[in-house]
Amino acid sequence: MQLQEQRYYSPEEYLELEVNSEEKHEYIDGQIIQMAGGTPDHNQIAGNLYTVINFALKRQPYRAFVTDQRLWIPNRRILTYPDVMVVKTPLEFQEGRRDTLINPVFIAEVLSKSTKSYDRDEKFAAYRTIPSFQEYILIDQSKMHVEQYCKTENNKWLFSEYDDADVLLSLAAVPCQVLLGDIYDKVDFSVEE
Repeated sequence: MQLQEQRYYSPEEYLELEVNSEEKHEYIDGQIIQMAGGTPDHNQIAGNLYTVINFALKRQPYRAFVTDQRLWIPNRRILTYPDVMVVKTPLEFQEGRRDTLINPVFIAEVLSKSTKSYDRDEKFAAYRTIPSFQEYILIDQSKMHVEQYCKTENNKWLFSEYDDADVLLSLAAVPCQVLLGDIYDKVDFSVEE
């Protein structure tokens, strides 16, 4: 991610600019940050996970979203685009908006070299301020490795990690299971980020 300008923007100013922008940007407490373009493998992983989850949630009270759905985190004043996000219906929107959600139960991020520290630390801390948020999945795109964080009770999270293609990952926040091998289908680990 690249810092756009060193001036403060209100969330309303950001949204006005973002709706008319050809590129995607995150909003972090007054700063607008251009999001880096994803690699084919990043896109493949997010698409693979989204496809499995979306199919598993047919006729269930959930909606799955991939990469382009904006999320508002009011306690941290962040507007962002998770790679994969699941929301329990009915959808809840940022006040005055119909394009920015506030009630995810599940979020997955595909890690890149430039964002993995941010996704693990500050972004996860921000997501944890969302009352509905129950599960976080971090997916490494350079090797087969998935980290799963499940909320067990207030302020307690259970951590698990997986790195075998035959492991069946059972999601805790939604009724879905996915093989790690299916998440990484068509991913070429020999290609550098």
